This record gives sequence, C-alpha cells and structure tokens, in this order.
Amino acid sequence: MEKKKVALPLVCHGHSRPVVDLFYSPITPDGYFLISASKDSTPMLRNGETGDWIGTFEGHKGAVWSSCLDTNALRAASASADFSTKLWDALTGDELHSFEHKHIVRACAFSEDTHHLLTGGVEKILRIFDLNRLDAAPREVDNSPGSVRTVAWLHSDQTILSSCSDTSGVRLWDLRSGKIVQTLESKSPVTSAEVSQDGRYITTADGSTVKFWDSNHFELVKSYDMPCNVESASLEPKHGNKFIAGGEDMWVHVFDFHTGKELGCNKGHHGPIHCVRFAPGGESYASGSEDGTIRIWLTSPVSREESDAVPGNAPNPKVKAVADEVTRKIKSSLHIGTA
Repeated sequence: MEKKKVALPLVCHGHSRPVVDLFYSPITPDGYFLISASKDSTPMLRNGETGDWIGTFEGHKGAVWSSCLDTNALRAASASADFSTKLWDALTGDELHSFEHKHIVRACAFSEDTHHLLTGGVEKILRIFDLNRLDAAPREVDNSPGSVRTVAWLHSDQTILSSCSDTSGVRLWDLRSGKIVQTLESKSPVTSAEVSQDGRYITTADGSTVKFWDSNHFELVKSYDMPCNVESASLEPKHGNKFIAGGEDMWVHVFDFHTGKELGCNKGHHGPIHCVRFAPGGESYASGSEDGTIRIWLTSPVSREESDAVPGNAPNPKVKAVADEVTRKIKSSLHIGTA
C-alpha cells in the first residue's frame, strides 16, 4: 500500500480547563522547555521535545492567562485573574515572589537580559518590575488605550510592544522616552503578537488576518487572509519559510510564508485553538485548545502506512530517545509540586 504522510501529534493531557497560552524557552544545555497557561490556575512545565510533564506551579487562585520562561529557563512567570503575576523557580517549582496588581493580569514577558519582567492587563497599565529588586516599585508605562492583551520585548530590551483586547492595533513604546513611537494598524483587536527568534519580524493575528511586520522599520511585509478567525500565529524560526495559525475552526493550518499558500492542515483538537507556537529549532510546533489539551506536531510529518493503527500521541522514536535522557537529567534535580 502506498505510504501517506500523516500528522501524528503528541497529545499532552493534564490541564482540566482550556489552555490559553504557550511559551517555548530558547534551547539550553538541558534542551528546551514548554510552559502552558490555563484557566485551571496551574501553569505546567514540559519537556519541549516530547511534551513529557515535568512539573506544575501551584499557588494562583484564578485563571492563568499567560506564562513564560526566562532566556535560561531557570525562572518562570505567570499572569493571572487573581490580580497577580507570580515569579517561580523553574527548577524547584517554588514561588519566588508575587507581584500584586489591582485587576486581572493578562500578559507577562521576561526581558532578553532576564533582569526585568513586563506585565499588562485590565488596568491599562504596562508595568516593568526589576527582578534584582523584587520589593521595589515597578516602572509604569500607562496611556494604553485599552485592556492589555499581549506584551513583548524587542530591540535588545529598548522597545516593548502591546496589543489590547478591545482596541485594534499594536503599539510600540520606546522605553527611553516612555512614549508610543509607532502603531501597527489592524482592523480587529490583535490577539497574538510574536517577535521572531532572529528579531526581524513581528507576527500578528487579528480577526481572520495574519500579518508580518518589519520589526526595525515597522513596515508591513506580508498580509494573508485566513480561512477562519484565528487567535494565534507563529513564524517558523529556523528558515522563516512557513507559518502556522489556529483559531475557531479547531484546526492548525500551515502556510507558505512567501506565497500564503496552505501547505497542510492538522486536525485533532475538539475545541477552538487559543495559541500556536513553533519550537525554537523549528522541528515541531505546539497548539493549545479550549479542549484542555496541548498537541505537539512535527513540522515534517512521519511517513506511515495509511492502514497502520497509530495512537494520537505516538512520538517520533529518534526525538523520544534523546528527550528521555534530557528529562531523566532534569527530573533528577527537580522537585516541582505534583497536582
């Protein structure tokens, strides 16, 4: 029988409510890691290659809307509906500090140099916390036109960007002046904004459109109409020749970056997709859904007989062998709380 390429995802269970945000660490000496945010209030850390669960960060009292890891994957942060952003030790799972806010926090991001943490939420205020002085008052950048939905750093931590839940566009702030220096226009509120690994592009998703912007000159490079409303998009980091998008139709779509042609469509989720992200090496990508699962898809699907019975979470054997050793090393030094 002729072999057919079929996308076989690794299915990661564990969350009891929708998965609303995903973040991959850069590649570290111990591999790379994936942290997920969920409405169940417990961010989870996983091996980025296999999806194997490493630990759960326990302490939030409300939905967690955003989570991230620092450059070395040594610390994690999470933004929550309990009016706080928490800083965690990613090796032990211990809470290092809780930054209190006056309303729901929707987004958080570590600076590239790992010294600062950026947060934003319903208060319409961007806050920058000094992680070397945890009790110091944060720097506040206000005048956001709406409730903050996404935040990110760029230009070697000299610029920050944010989008709003109820206002279109992405605003870029020069931290030296504290002023908005540019607005990337969109028709609908931007639900996803990603700075590419090489710093060249900003990828945005708004409504049924995915756009790519030059991050230095802020010019629109590409704009593609999607087959449905999408909530998230991510550019392949190694070659930059393809991108993924996911949204209300429950499928993960793969497109050619240069032409916008759809290259593939991955089905398997049982609810709308809230977040998609490429792994730092580009060999796989993850999707988080309303159905409470994370699925990790190989960028190049494995070839199998169409008649083969393969479980939905069957791993790539080569990746699994390497990742098992990484996970064994990590678990030997981790004591993260189990849920």
